[in-house]
Amino acid sequence: MTLKAVLFDFGGTLDSNGVPWPQRFFPIYRDLGVASDWDLFLRAFYRSDDELPTRHRLPGLDLHRTIELQVAGVLEVLAPSRLDLAPEVARRFSADSRARFAANLPLLKTLRGRVRLGIVANFYGTLDGILRAEGLWDHFDAVADSGVVGKIKPDAGIFRHVLDQFAVEPAQAFMVGDSLSRDIRGAEALGMPHAWVDPAGQGPCCAAGRSIRALEELADLAQPSLA
Repeated sequence: MTLKAVLFDFGGTLDSNGVPWPQRFFPIYRDLGVASDWDLFLRAFYRSDDELPTRHRLPGLDLHRTIELQVAGVLEVLAPSRLDLAPEVARRFSADSRARFAANLPLLKTLRGRVRLGIVANFYGTLDGILRAEGLWDHFDAVADSGVVGKIKPDAGIFRHVLDQFAVEPAQAFMVGDSLSRDIRGAEALGMPHAWVDPAGQGPCCAAGRSIRALEELADLAQPSLA
């Protein structure tokens, strides 16, 4: 079938080329002398992540300020006397994300010249505002944020939230994400073509999908024979 849409995950995909947030954060904390035990860090990370939308007023915040609040929640567990480190952790993380946004813009512009682009993300309900603040909003035609939609990947409902807006069938769309369990298995269950962003080159995601080391490898999706 004719390719009509490309859907992207956000965190771990558009902002870091296949490296999930915990794996990006951990070296920063460790470098600042805070985290040394991975399991303890992971528990603190997900506790802060889960509580963030209920503890703070997030709408209107850019990526840096959102991350700073998330980091503060982690530090409350790991190093309550070092809450002063939150701005520096957030600065490093946000700077890396923004560099990746800039690197991805040529691909997004190329793809959007031929297909519709969407984002399907498990997020805090504030992704629209972050995309606007980071200058990314105009590059996408639809956004499904789990905190708004009320469905979490790999639930089919969050993918269909965008597919229905585009009036396309799953087979006419292409999903790109870094999580096998959420992005790839969710797309696979819908019969949607997909690519797993796997910078480590661990191998194919599945029999029918692609595995790529970098988003730039998707440039062929903009070719006339595919779009």
